[in-house]
Amino acid sequence: MSEAGWRQRAGTQFKCEKQSAHGRNGMVVTNHPLASAAGMEMLAAGGNAIDAAVAAQFALTVVEPMMVGLIGGTTSHIRLADGSHRIVDGMSAVPLAGHPTMYRPIPGTLPQVYDVERRENQVGPKAVATPGSLRAWCHALDTYGTMALADVMQPAIRHAARGFTVTPYLSDCIESAADDLLDDPFAADRLLPDGTPLKAGERLVQGDYAEALTLIAQQGESALHGGPLGDLLVECMERTGGFISRKDLTDYRVVERAPIRGRYRGWEILGPPPPAASGVHIAQMLNIIEGYDIAKMGFGTVETLHLLAEVLKIAFADRAEASGDPDFVKVPVERITSKAYADDRRADIDPARARSWTGGLLAKEGADTTHLTVADGMGNVVTTTQTINSLFGARFIVPGIGMVPNDYMSNFDPRPGSPLSIAPGKRVTTSMSPVMALRDGKVVYALGLPGGRKIFPSAWQALINLIDHGMTLQEAVEAPRIWTEGVVLEVEHGVPESVRQELRDRGHTLQIMPTVAGGMNAIQFHDDGSMTGAACWRADGAAVALGGGLARAGVRFVLPS
Repeated sequence: MSEAGWRQRAGTQFKCEKQSAHGRNGMVVTNHPLASAAGMEMLAAGGNAIDAAVAAQFALTVVEPMMVGLIGGTTSHIRLADGSHRIVDGMSAVPLAGHPTMYRPIPGTLPQVYDVERRENQVGPKAVATPGSLRAWCHALDTYGTMALADVMQPAIRHAARGFTVTPYLSDCIESAADDLLDDPFAADRLLPDGTPLKAGERLVQGDYAEALTLIAQQGESALHGGPLGDLLVECMERTGGFISRKDLTDYRVVERAPIRGRYRGWEILGPPPPAASGVHIAQMLNIIEGYDIAKMGFGTVETLHLLAEVLKIAFADRAEASGDPDFVKVPVERITSKAYADDRRADIDPARARSWTGGLLAKEGADTTHLTVADGMGNVVTTTQTINSLFGARFIVPGIGMVPNDYMSNFDPRPGSPLSIAPGKRVTTSMSPVMALRDGKVVYALGLPGGRKIFPSAWQALINLIDHGMTLQEAVEAPRIWTEGVVLEVEHGVPESVRQELRDRGHTLQIMPTVAGGMNAIQFHDDGSMTGAACWRADGAAVALGGGLARAGVRFVLPS
């Protein structure tokens, strides 16, 4: 569909705030310009997409310390030049000392609320789960990359040692977490000098973290998983009551999994399998939506938004039963992703009225994550999401290594007896959605974003924007979004008031939001071999393209004699 076509049918209009990038020989799209530049540096040096992605990931730990770190979790989707796909699962896991009653839930809280006394599963050392990011990145680089770890880490080390300019986005994030960060002397000293958050335009230097990164560049992932950095982490845990042990770090293993594959209007959609919830429910929601003429209904109309909201409620009602670590919970993937099941669920949708849907327990995922999408000119594509879960994770800095650890234990049910209850070694359920859309076996779109439980609904909406509405890539990632899991329908303020009122008239309780989920990063692959990259206004994202090429054969520079 042409741009004019979708706009003529739309109930919601918007203007893009960023520009896309276009090139043939490589593309890097991350949520910070310095991370995009780090990835492009590897491509320009002759590396492949995996080299670039790992370089960008390390750089993001420096320039987005509120979102991502080595003591965190990662889900990566890699497509190699031979056309094969694999999901690299580096998600965090319950420490071996964990058990179903390790926290005290606050009495009287609803089943879907995981709050515990003293916020022990959200803030501080007891909130930290066994990390997997560093091992996942090193596994990807060792298995599919071409460059040395020390080389891809150089941009991150450089930015940590010499500092970088704080953006308004980072400054705002520090201010949002200030009350907790001030309780930790190391975090306070770095991020809130004189008791006030770093301001936009100031420089953030992380010398201790630069030293830790240098040690990893020399020793590899063992520096944290069994080496001196890990010893400092374990020492911190033992001194403060945390649960991470040396055995947790040395025993952690990265798992490669086959992606979930869904079909939608002749497209093949590939996403992560359990323990991720994303691939299962994106396939499920596309199956349900396939029964409607979404293009004719129009983008951002009350008819379309009502339908999307009802499908979201169905997905979240099923989510607890279709989510969890498959080593601990039976996940009914085939049933949830089947066309027949979609037919059953679709039959109960009232096109004119909001309704309630039965559901189960929900994980409380942090919304503060980061994402990147990378492609080289040789057919390799990486789309990967990584996080320390909540904003600034557990909200303290580990002494001696300069790292902010995750607070992933808040994603587990602190009560025994549910699929998401705590068990030693259980991997956290995630909504991370590094997805790719294929046509006739060729990748056309690769995308993803941060945003906790709002990730896979936002990725799903972007796919609909592209496939049904025919938006450009830039439009698809910036378009206004909605989200609900059953009670309140969150609507970005880009949806006009006239449409909002019609949604209320259909029985939806609305909450107007500045954003739904975070900055999406996407790449489109064109038939002529070129690529378009796009980042959206919800983060500091930047798309960087490698255009040009080598000199024409036989060209020489000759001075007149």
